[in-house]
Amino acid sequence: MRPKKRSTAMGIRKEAQSGPPVKRFGIFLLLFLLLLFMAVGSLALGKYPLALCDIINFILFKFSHVGQIDPLRYQLQESLLLDIRLPRILAAILVGASLSVSGTAFQAMFVNPLVSPGLLGVLAGGSFGAALGMVFFKSWVAVQMCTFLFGFAAVLISVGIAKMHKGNTILLLVLGGVISGALFTSLLSVIKYIADPYNQLPAIVQWLMGGLSMVDRKSLLITGIPQVASIVLIALFSGYLNALSMGDEEARALGIPVEWVRLFLIFLATIMSALTVVMAGMIGWVGLIIPHVTRMLVGPDNKVLIPASALIGAIYLIVVDDVSRMLFNVEIPIGIATSLIGIPFFAIILKKARRGWG
Repeated sequence: MRPKKRSTAMGIRKEAQSGPPVKRFGIFLLLFLLLLFMAVGSLALGKYPLALCDIINFILFKFSHVGQIDPLRYQLQESLLLDIRLPRILAAILVGASLSVSGTAFQAMFVNPLVSPGLLGVLAGGSFGAALGMVFFKSWVAVQMCTFLFGFAAVLISVGIAKMHKGNTILLLVLGGVISGALFTSLLSVIKYIADPYNQLPAIVQWLMGGLSMVDRKSLLITGIPQVASIVLIALFSGYLNALSMGDEEARALGIPVEWVRLFLIFLATIMSALTVVMAGMIGWVGLIIPHVTRMLVGPDNKVLIPASALIGAIYLIVVDDVSRMLFNVEIPIGIATSLIGIPFFAIILKKARRGWG
């Protein structure tokens, strides 16, 4: 029976290939250029719009002192571009890429198209940590630390529950995630109940709706490095994800230590998901929708799917953030925008998304 499993796994792996290297390079180049175009375009958008030539002149004067700019205009552009818009755009790129890659990895690990980054309770735990920090601490750094720590704690509880029982590991992890998510959702309700209804509660509600307006260059640097490192590591383990997506028995037939690899990938995905909550609050649907869209475009091979998901997720969140900033006079929380866009969009692509799992 062992040789038969190995031959079956090898056959599935061959079917998962997504074309020659030249075609893959063309896809990545196109997505990267589109991401660059959207990022530059977002620099020009806002309540105070800037022309592309103004942005180019500012960059040339800032880094090479070429040309002349009025001092007051230069200060305004420097504050607008480097302190407000650029950190926000980079945060959208990081959050979109992290949620998309995390969702892609979870869907491959659990062999389930309905899995999202919040499967093991990390988003519920992070939300509870943020609310707890807002009620009991005044420092914004303390709030961010609570967000990250409780997001991780939620996943540890999920894994701990799964380890307490013998049986189907994937099913037990999912059930552990349901229990952990419900626990921290209930604790979040307790915090909202005891919070000051005039100051603390509105801040908690605003945070839970998600947003990128609080991002600055310092927090971007602190959270961005581990996010990028986790994305790179998951991309390097994409071959293992291909094996896990076939099922545990086939993966073991290929000589892969399934339990250790799955725990390591869960650890990386948890880091990314928890840090997105630290950076931008609750942003849903990205980690569920983007993997399906990417899978329809490039196929199921995770060696292509992981980096493509990162690029498409980054592009998607930049676009949604631009819409949330520009659609009305008042900025819409980005978490609301992703939900309003994601729900009908997922319903439309649901039939086609199922084909990638057939």
